[in-house]
Amino acid sequence: MGYMVKTLTIRQEKILNCIAEEYIASKIPVSSKALTRKYGFDIKPPTMRIEFQKLTDLGYLAQPHTSAGRIPTDKGYRFYVDNLHSGLFNRGFDSIEKEMEDSLGFFQTMTRRIAELTSNLAITYFPEEDVVFKEGWDEVFKEPEFEDASFIAKFMETVQSFEKHIDEMSDFNDPQVFIGKENKVVLAPEFSTIVSKIHLPKKKEGVVVILGPKRMAYDKNVGIMNSLIKLLQ
Repeated sequence: MGYMVKTLTIRQEKILNCIAEEYIASKIPVSSKALTRKYGFDIKPPTMRIEFQKLTDLGYLAQPHTSAGRIPTDKGYRFYVDNLHSGLFNRGFDSIEKEMEDSLGFFQTMTRRIAELTSNLAITYFPEEDVVFKEGWDEVFKEPEFEDASFIAKFMETVQSFEKHIDEMSDFNDPQVFIGKENKVVLAPEFSTIVSKIHLPKKKEGVVVILGPKRMAYDKNVGIMNSLIKLLQ
């Protein structure tokens, strides 16, 4: 006997995407009242509350505290990422220096620029030189999640794991987004990663990883990764 796959209505899709965008921007659980007011949904508050509950029951949203609003789950973030508009993928790298210098100095500068643009930790690996760069500690530690000491400890462990296994991530020719436990190479249930191979001058290759809290700006960060790939072509 088969099981029916529950799909979202168009309205539920819009609500879920708005919740994800609002939480990413504000860092505050989103209430049904605030969402209705800000995004102009033409439905009554009780109806919005019902939709919030349905999305929660389906596993797209979670309620961190009884009296709080909702935040996306890994499943909710995945839906949001999979439905990003392609027009958002053109942001980010216009101001980087376009001279392709064949030097480790250029690679480190590039890594630092990725971190500045994404406000996350950028990790790059260049196999021919067998070097790993990590930039963006100041940027990522400004995020409110890092006020928790245990979160910092988990993050540091995850970074160390990436250093050990980053060479195993060279098969992704296009940016791949891994949310929480989706990353099978490095276990990072608390974090999200965007990973891609990059092609460098003189037929060299590298790997770029953007690592941060699951509440990262996916649209902007994927756009930055795509812009970098295009720039290096």
